[in-house]
Amino acid sequence: MFSPPAVRHGARWLNRIVPGTTVTTRAIAVQSAQPAAVPPAERLQQGQQRDAGGGSDDAIAALHADLGHAHLQRGQLNLASGNFRAALRLAPHLTACWCSLGDVHLKTGRAREAIPLYLQALKLDPAHWESRTNLVEALIATRQYPAAKAVLLELREERPQTGQTLFQLGKVCFALDETESAIRHFEQAIALNPDDADSRYWIGGVRHKTGDIGAARAAYALAEKIRPLVRRQAIKSPAEFRLLALYAPFGGNTPIQYLFRDASYDIDTLAFFDSSEPDISALGDIDAVINLISEADQADAILPAAACLALKLGKPVINAPDSILRTTRDAMVDVLPGIPACRVPRILRLDAGADLSAAALAARLPIAFPLLVRPAGTHGGDDFEKVEGLDELARFLAARPNDDHYVIEYVDYASRDGHFRKYRFIFVGDEILPYHLAIGADWKVHHISTDMAGQPWMQQEEAAFLADPAAVFGPAHFEALRLVRERFGLDYFGIDCGLDRNGNLVVFEVNASMLVHDDNAEFPYKDPFVRAIKTAFEAMLRNRAGRSAPIVSNTDYVR
Repeated sequence: MFSPPAVRHGARWLNRIVPGTTVTTRAIAVQSAQPAAVPPAERLQQGQQRDAGGGSDDAIAALHADLGHAHLQRGQLNLASGNFRAALRLAPHLTACWCSLGDVHLKTGRAREAIPLYLQALKLDPAHWESRTNLVEALIATRQYPAAKAVLLELREERPQTGQTLFQLGKVCFALDETESAIRHFEQAIALNPDDADSRYWIGGVRHKTGDIGAARAAYALAEKIRPLVRRQAIKSPAEFRLLALYAPFGGNTPIQYLFRDASYDIDTLAFFDSSEPDISALGDIDAVINLISEADQADAILPAAACLALKLGKPVINAPDSILRTTRDAMVDVLPGIPACRVPRILRLDAGADLSAAALAARLPIAFPLLVRPAGTHGGDDFEKVEGLDELARFLAARPNDDHYVIEYVDYASRDGHFRKYRFIFVGDEILPYHLAIGADWKVHHISTDMAGQPWMQQEEAAFLADPAAVFGPAHFEALRLVRERFGLDYFGIDCGLDRNGNLVVFEVNASMLVHDDNAEFPYKDPFVRAIKTAFEAMLRNRAGRSAPIVSNTDYVR
C-alpha cells in the first residue's frame, strides 16, 4: 500500500522532471478557452490552401498542427503523428502539439512513451490543462499511482467542480488501497453528476471487494438503471473489433484484469445480477461474445440466462455458459472418466440441510479416509482441510450448515523427494500453455503460500518446467490434457494437476476461474510465459471475431 509520503514523492518526482510545476500547490492561472473547433474536412482544405501558398516556419508549423488535429479527430493516428512532429521540428514551442503527440502515443498503447511528451508540454506551459489530465491517464496506465494522485490533487484544487478529476482520484485511491478515500471521491463525483454511472459501478466494485454486499448491490442497481453497459475503449483507433463480455458481479468470474489490459478491441461489459435478462437496448453492433461467468456453483441460476442471451445475439461465443455449468467439481468427475494416464479423485457433494451427523455420513461416504473437504464454490486454500475421520468431518460441516460441501478423495501426489508439486496449464483455443509450478512441503500447495521466493532450486525447477513442459509431462499426459480440453469444450480455462508416483496425471480442478497475472517481480522468469498466454488469448478473440490477423491500420507505424 502506498503511503502519503509516497504521494509526496510523486509530487517531487514531477517537480524534478518539470521544474516549476505546481503539483500539490495552488495551480497557476487556467488557460483561456480555445476557439470553437473547425470541422476536420474544412481544416484539411484550409491546410492545403496554406501549404500551396508557402509561408514562414511558424505558419507552416501551424498548418501541420491543424492537419495533425484534423487527422487525430478522424482517428488517422499515423498521419496525425507525422504532422505533429513536422510542426514541432519547425516550432518546438507549440505546447498543444507536444500534448497531442502524447495523445497519439496514449491512444496507440504507448503510455510510457507518452509521459515525456506531456512533460515537455508542461515545461513550456505548466498550466496546460489537457497535458496534465492526459498525463494522469498515462501515469495510471503505467501504474505510477503516487505521481498520478499528486497531479489529480492539484487539478481538484484548481477546478473542484470537475467530476472526471474526482472519478480519476477514486480509481487511483482504490489502486493505492485507500478504499474509503476512493468511495468519498466517487460520491463527490456523483454529487456533481447524479447520472455518473461509472462512479456508481466503481462504488459497487469497491464495496463488493470489502465484503459489504448490500451496499454493493445497491450501487450496482443504481448504475445499471443509468447505463446497463460498461464500455471500455480500445487503446488504438480504430479498434480491431467490439467484444461483449457477460459478467456476474456476485457469481464468480474469469479474472481478466491482465488479459483485457491494453486491449486493441472495444469491450462492452453486461452485468447479470440475477436470473433475469439485462437490458441490451443500447448494445449496438458487436463481433463476438465472451462469457466471463465462470463459477458454476455460485452462478448456477445465472448461467442459463446468460446462455439464452448469447444464443439470441447470434454471435460467436467464447466460453459458452452451458459448458461452464459442467465445471463444478462433482460434474468434472462425470466429464473425465476413462482417460488413460489420468486420475480423477472421487467427489461427493453434500447439500446444505442434509443430515450431516457422523452416523449419516458413514452411510453415505463411498470414499475411505483421509478425505479433503471444502464448501462448494470456493477456491484457494481457505476453508479447505484434510480430515482423518467421521467426527472431524462432521465438525467441519457443522461449522457451515448453510453451505453445500464437496468431500474429495485424498490422493497422495508427493514426489519421491517428499515435496508436493502442483502444475497449472492454461488452455487457450487449441493451445495448452504452462503457467506455473508450485512446490511445497504439504499437500495443500498454492504458489503464494509456498517458500518458492526463498528457494532458488524451486525457482529453477519452475523455470525449467515453463521452458519445456514436455520434459515433465510425457506424450500420454499431453494426450490426456487434449482430451480434457475436448470434453469440456471451453475456449479459455485452466487445470490444476499433479503427478502421482505411478506417473498418472492427477486432476485437482478444471475451470475458467483460474488467475493469470503479470505481478511476478519475485519470479521474473515467468514473464515471457505469461505474455504468451495473453498473446494467445488475444489471437483467439481475434479469430472468433472474424479477424484472422491484427488490423494493419494508420496506428501501427506511429513512432
